Amino acid sequence: MRAVVVGATSWGRTLAALAARAGNEAVVLCRSAEEAERCAAAEPEISFAVHVDGPADAVIWAVPAQRMRENLRSARVPAAVHASAAKGIERGTLLRMTEVIREELGGDPGSGTGGARTAALSGPNLAAEIAAGLPAASVVAADDPEDAELVRDLLSSPSFRVYTNRDVAGVELGGALKNVTAIAAGMAVGLGAGDNALAALMTRALAESARLGSALGGRPITFAGLSGMGDLLATCMSPRSRNRALGERIGRGLSLDEALAASPGVVEGVETAPVALALAERAGVAMPVASLVARVLFDGLPPRDAIPMLMERAPQEE
Repeated sequence: MRAVVVGATSWGRTLAALAARAGNEAVVLCRSAEEAERCAAAEPEISFAVHVDGPADAVIWAVPAQRMRENLRSARVPAAVHASAAKGIERGTLLRMTEVIREELGGDPGSGTGGARTAALSGPNLAAEIAAGLPAASVVAADDPEDAELVRDLLSSPSFRVYTNRDVAGVELGGALKNVTAIAAGMAVGLGAGDNALAALMTRALAESARLGSALGGRPITFAGLSGMGDLLATCMSPRSRNRALGERIGRGLSLDEALAASPGVVEGVETAPVALALAERAGVAMPVASLVARVLFDGLPPRDAIPMLMERAPQEE
């Protein structure tokens, strides 16, 4: 098969390498000739280009969530399936990435019929480990099982196992919301709150994510899978996680601007926190962990004050 990966991010380059490793033709679409040359010099085993000719079996959009729409408008590549590898929710519209793709490339967002054929790739996928050939698993969700199977077959290899799912909303929301939880987990680590607190925080945040996902059409069981619990565990526990690392810096006393300046790339959870709360308000779902993360990030709440605010909430059934 032929794959085009839009975005020379670390994850985009890794996805192209996975497709090539599986015996497929893969090329990473870059923003400029200079970027393509620089990437090719560093990773000669991967193909990089500024333009591609002809259709692809799949286009994988590995760009930051808040820049998905502008990339869709500037990089028009015909394909059987357009798969999002971004984990976020668009500001303003509150659309998931497959909905943004449908809106830009044709079709009613969320309808599941007509227009662009879309899929969402998510899971506990730290790019550096996968690029090194370490074993990992992921999940690809699509309304049409054949679309999910196409992306699965494109990327599957002995070291990268891909499952399929039909719960697009659940898979996308799990991947986006865990970034907010990872910032909270990093804050807890930076504050020295302990492993018990970290475990409790992750568990309760997963529960509120599942509540929101269910209210927005997802299946609660999806949040126990690779795009939910799996991705949350990897992102909250790994020092490679940008979202956790940013949370740690804030927990140790840095401001948001200082923590972002020390981050090597885009930290999706920062943009996702207020967007998730807007979705939760619209759906009538309480998200206390995400709410406190947003207050720490944007309202000046000291991270240390957030812990007692969670602990002193009214008792309730689990």
